[in-house]
Amino acid sequence: MKFSKLFIPTTKETPSDATLPSHQFLLRAGFISTSGSGLYNYLPLGKIVLDKIRNVVKEELDNSGAHEVQLSFVTPIEFWENSGRASKMGLEMLRIKDRKNNGFVLSPTNEEAMVELVKNRVTSYKDLPLNLYQINTKFRDEARPRFGLMRGREFLMKDGYSFHSDVEDMRREFHLMEETYKKIFARLGLDFRIVDADSGAIGGTGSKEFHVLADSGEDTIVVCDSCNYGANIEAAKRVPRQIGEKQTLQSGKVHTPDTKTIEELSAFLQILPSQTIKAVIKKAIYEDVTKVAVFFVRGDDELEETKACNSINALELVDISEDAIVEAGLVAGYVGIKELPSNVIFKIDSELKDENDMVCGANEAHYHLAGIDVCCMGDDVYFDLIAVKEGDICECCGGKLSYTKGIEVGHIFQLGDKYSKALGANFLDNNGKSKPFEMGTYGIGVSRLIAATIEQSHDEKGCIWTKETAPFFVDIIISNGKNEEELEAGTKIYEELKSAGIEVVLDDRVKERFGFKMGDFELIGFPYAVVVGKKLQEGLVELVNRKTGENEDIALSDIVEAIKTK
Repeated sequence: MKFSKLFIPTTKETPSDATLPSHQFLLRAGFISTSGSGLYNYLPLGKIVLDKIRNVVKEELDNSGAHEVQLSFVTPIEFWENSGRASKMGLEMLRIKDRKNNGFVLSPTNEEAMVELVKNRVTSYKDLPLNLYQINTKFRDEARPRFGLMRGREFLMKDGYSFHSDVEDMRREFHLMEETYKKIFARLGLDFRIVDADSGAIGGTGSKEFHVLADSGEDTIVVCDSCNYGANIEAAKRVPRQIGEKQTLQSGKVHTPDTKTIEELSAFLQILPSQTIKAVIKKAIYEDVTKVAVFFVRGDDELEETKACNSINALELVDISEDAIVEAGLVAGYVGIKELPSNVIFKIDSELKDENDMVCGANEAHYHLAGIDVCCMGDDVYFDLIAVKEGDICECCGGKLSYTKGIEVGHIFQLGDKYSKALGANFLDNNGKSKPFEMGTYGIGVSRLIAATIEQSHDEKGCIWTKETAPFFVDIIISNGKNEEELEAGTKIYEELKSAGIEVVLDDRVKERFGFKMGDFELIGFPYAVVVGKKLQEGLVELVNRKTGENEDIALSDIVEAIKTK
């Protein structure tokens, strides 16, 4: 392809709403353009990269034995009502009606639609297992679309669904998909980590996420310095903390005037924060009702809200007003685990179970209870509620845990029979008994991978594509487009590389100066450039490595073989 014939509208100006490097560079380098809030057009370079990533995903999935299909982007709302997710997906699911007033949604995911596709078409255990996938457009009406392709509203996603006769076979496929995903991300040249995760609105158990490691990642990943353990902070676990010897306190109600915070309380009683119990009050949102919820954690721990939300099966947790706290019969700053109002939901962090000689609120202004034993409550009260901290101990190997940042690009789930049972999708087992399918589901953010690649691999000048994702492998730059000798030599290299099957672009623009062409090369991020310039008189051209910035003079007669070696 010749640069003079390509549509690559590069610009020096950074859009004001673009904060992440990937968003800035993809817009500036002419890969994408904005068509609306969270909506993007793919220009020729962007479409090339998108198709390359899509092809890698497809090749590895096909090799794994999965079968590609394509479902309708618009699906009937009744599918979602039958599964119970019509309300759980919330406002992110865009609902529409046709001229006959029938309800539909723009698909944010397709568990229900795929179950409906298989339902009554696969009826015997002899037809199982089955793994179907698609690479198709999805839409989620994000409240705050931002960061370009990282969090847009419309995106290209690979979503796959497997159907099995038993749990054991479903888990086999789950592990096969884990290995397949590893091959995909390794081929794309990405530094990634597999982590335990929360299943969220999809549901099921045994969920794992695939994160591209990048400082700009939205997700906090907990990793071990001594083993391969990794988990999203929403699901991370630790060895229960060993708390030192507590100070012996006289049991009973203690007057603690104006001590609403853990810091104030521990200073007033001259005890460590770890001997106190902190109450975090939230408003819990359910499908048809709102409730007040209190979560108790150790004073020097922090509540992990996703864990807390899961502990009470709420749709979400939101901050609560002071008036609502009073209305619920609670006293902010003095809430304790004893004698809570009956209308309040509460959970206690599992690490507090059977603790003794603790201090918590007395549910009365200016008073706390000392010498409290956390016991004599049902097991359903206790739940893992805390956010793992750096320096905590790994429960797998005893190593130390630390934080890193990641961009979620893949997520796989062990669904079980959640959707098949809800939607009446059954098969006959080897005993002739009707049973719901055991299912797994597997997603990859194909368009998000474009942004994730650049977040992990860029510099102040622009993009640095991996070999598998680059729109072209080599950019041949004619230093002076009016110089016939340079143009002839560059064109010869271009034709030989094309014949060798190497993806190459020829920057033959006449009106642009050499510095402008080099700026475009660095901004766009082709892996290599061949500069045909003044050294041609000595029989030399310059080979530039975009990632390292290194350049070397190579004989014109050797340049094609040198690039083949690269």
